[in-house]
Amino acid sequence: MSDVIPRETAHTSGLYQKRDLALVRGDGALVWDDTGHQYIDCVGGQGSGNLGHGNTAVADALAKQARTLSFCTELFYNDRRAELYDRLAWILPAALDRIFLCNSGTEAVEGALKFARLATKRTKVVATMRGFHGKTMGALSATWGPEYRELFGPLLEGFSHIPFNKTEALEEALTEETSAFIVELVQGEGGVRPATHEFIAEAARLCRARGVLLIVDEVQTGFGRTGTMFAIEQFGIVPDVLCLAKSIAGGVPMGAIAFSRALGELPKRSHSTTFGGNPLACAAAVAAIDEHLRLGLARNAAERGTQLHDGLVSIGSPKVREVRGLGLIQGIELKENAGPTLKGLQEHGVLALGAGPTVVRYLPPLLISAAQIDAVIDATRRALAS
Repeated sequence: MSDVIPRETAHTSGLYQKRDLALVRGDGALVWDDTGHQYIDCVGGQGSGNLGHGNTAVADALAKQARTLSFCTELFYNDRRAELYDRLAWILPAALDRIFLCNSGTEAVEGALKFARLATKRTKVVATMRGFHGKTMGALSATWGPEYRELFGPLLEGFSHIPFNKTEALEEALTEETSAFIVELVQGEGGVRPATHEFIAEAARLCRARGVLLIVDEVQTGFGRTGTMFAIEQFGIVPDVLCLAKSIAGGVPMGAIAFSRALGELPKRSHSTTFGGNPLACAAAVAAIDEHLRLGLARNAAERGTQLHDGLVSIGSPKVREVRGLGLIQGIELKENAGPTLKGLQEHGVLALGAGPTVVRYLPPLLISAAQIDAVIDATRRALAS
């Protein structure tokens, strides 16, 4: 056993609920701990590892860019940044052709909320119960979880939450005083809950009719996770603002806000970030997007997601209340606390996530193989049987 855990424990912030496991190497959908034990990674960097571990195209792009130009703020133009803008414009809906580059999902949400207030001159924001949009003060105001919010109140004024997938709640909530409605198409942290098409269609209709900006948070679902490059493709909508992050740069920290020109001109210097759009992250993101397309990862996510969903359903454990998800974001809601099942999965060589107290969440790299999915299903069956 190495000394990684005691060394990290001596200085860590204490804010994270850490597992007694030190990961030191990864390859594709597999990771190894410091004792040499192998695991199938269904944590996937909480959705940032869509390309898996050790992608050589991303690694080579980073190494080359680090030797060329590693930092360049948006005070100046840059070739890698321009290249990334072109790539994003190519894969995004044509209307979302303005992009702000940042460093994380919560930054993308913070910026989106600011842009909505600037564009509409309104202050109220509507979000959904069980929604998760980040933990900085603005994003936290949109996040539902009282376990996150109550420690830091009072939060920003003007935020309200409506039940997720309750179409009738939209009519009263979205008014001429609302600047934006922010929603996930699959609630990840909130229990792996896909939105209904009816709920999203009605939200889009009311937003258009009442001058409310529709912000879709695809921080976790973007870049192939749900079986299409972006989940909005499956819902037939183009939002006014799209928040992206996690896997955009193949595991390198990055976020982006894609938005429509309908927002108008945003005042110079009203928003900025030092590291946003730096050449290193941009080079990684260009390589990552190219790899997504070359490997057909959205298609693999759809196929392997169906395999995982059907396999989890087939277990038929009396402990399971429901299996749900979209593509390769899948969850099992249990009739009991998920902790023992997560521990059992780890003992059987699979690392998975919680999503609330009773949900086991699976977020494997999108290149996971059919054989590895079968192994995940088998490990789940054994964990639920214990």
